[in-house]
Amino acid sequence: MINGKRIAVVMPAFNAEKTLEMTVRELSDLVDIKILVDDSSRDQTVALSRQLGVQTFVHDSNYGYGRNQQTCYREALAAGADIVVMVHPDYQYTPLLVPAMAGMISSGVYDMVLASRILGGGALRGGMPIYKYISNRFLTAFQNLFLGVKLSEYHTGFRAFSRKLLETLPILENSDDFVFDNQMIAQAVMFGFRIGEISCPTKYFEEASSINFKRSMQYGLGVLATTLTFVLHRFGVMHLARFDANGRTVGQQLYAAGNHP
Repeated sequence: MINGKRIAVVMPAFNAEKTLEMTVRELSDLVDIKILVDDSSRDQTVALSRQLGVQTFVHDSNYGYGRNQQTCYREALAAGADIVVMVHPDYQYTPLLVPAMAGMISSGVYDMVLASRILGGGALRGGMPIYKYISNRFLTAFQNLFLGVKLSEYHTGFRAFSRKLLETLPILENSDDFVFDNQMIAQAVMFGFRIGEISCPTKYFEEASSINFKRSMQYGLGVLATTLTFVLHRFGVMHLARFDANGRTVGQQLYAAGNHP
């Protein structure tokens, strides 16, 4: 707990058995709630998660990274979290930064905090493939231009959110795939939430999850599409539930089920 705010860490997992324990062991004692959502792994992720004392939820099928996050946030809100930090259990990002990120939210200064691999120049030193680094820089510059903000990167998987943001954004309208992350940032900008960043080292190694070149290309096209639809919606050329206040939210889903904490 920080400043009276309950902190939840959520971990969207798929075949994370080899790195899960390292991730959980580095979580601060300030974390009140630890949740893992398993997207139908083929290894022992679920058994290990329960052994480590983590609240564990299991999808009955492999629904995708975006759907996994929807479950993560719904369960964190149901557990009474005021601040939710998403940590990938593949140990690519250091969980030691969770208190700092949560503190930036609890101070009331930011609604979303992104752990940037680009700030501090650690991405390439950490082993980020050069093609991913170049595409990261291009896509980030493109989105900064058209979304009207200035972030160092949009593509990190280490993020912190306020409860209000998670209850407001219509994330149930988002993709079930990896572009979900990017759509969430675009939604936060559309709804006027405040976004901060913190420098974070990264580690690329065999056990760390990383999408291949083909999936990276699909993700890049998804980012471009997200940006285009953001602009078209903002200027009234088209209407998307993803960027509308009446879009489906996990908050609505939660309270409809009678789970208001």
